Amino acid sequence: MIAHSESTVLAAVDVAVSYGDHEALTASSFSVDAGELIAVVGPNGAGKSTLFKALAGFIDHDGDVVVHGEQCHHLERQAIAYIPQQSDVDLRFPITVAEVVMAGRRRFHGARMRPSRSDHDNVADCLKQVDLADMGSRSLATLSGGQVQRVLLARALAQEADVLLLDEALSGVDVRHTADLIGLFTQLCSRGTSVLVSTHDLGLVRTHFSRCLTLNGRIIGDGSPAVELGGDKLEAVFSGTSLQGRS
Repeated sequence: MIAHSESTVLAAVDVAVSYGDHEALTASSFSVDAGELIAVVGPNGAGKSTLFKALAGFIDHDGDVVVHGEQCHHLERQAIAYIPQQSDVDLRFPITVAEVVMAGRRRFHGARMRPSRSDHDNVADCLKQVDLADMGSRSLATLSGGQVQRVLLARALAQEADVLLLDEALSGVDVRHTADLIGLFTQLCSRGTSVLVSTHDLGLVRTHFSRCLTLNGRIIGDGSPAVELGGDKLEAVFSGTSLQGRS
């Protein structure tokens, strides 16, 4: 059992995922405090997406996910926002940028089921934060990969979640907007939001993150990037056993 503190917002306790006979993620445990910025690193197929989907409640899993001290294995996890990889987004669906972001406000609509002026103002502010203020009326299908990633982040911001799980959220984003988004993550963390980012950019992790989870079918390491991404530890993360079928 991992230790929890009053500041712990999210805890994974022996979380494991299987797809049929294939064990995609073996029992893994860690906790996240309010305001932490954490990188999640591992090779392709290591289980990073699987871990995030399990934490968000999108797939069945063993073990427990605890949010604000409450076990929520069978509960809707509104405090957690999951931003998928852009490759998981169906760009053929006819929807505007503003409509995508407004989807993050549904938890606030209640019985009225219609967005209020406050919701529209919130959507505009979230698009401004990701430097897409003038693109609300654009079709999502007309955007570049990096712009789509920023739209998905804006949707998560609109959700006002306490924990953001960003699956390769910086993939395809240009250098300037990567720097801007890292700055935004830092601002969110200063307000108490916890942000977990899966990424293959080890240089970015070493420069901008103080904590790093390494993953290869299970949690292998948890600590500073200088330690977890150095020498033999890094080699252990990226060697591993057969990863076929993991995502």
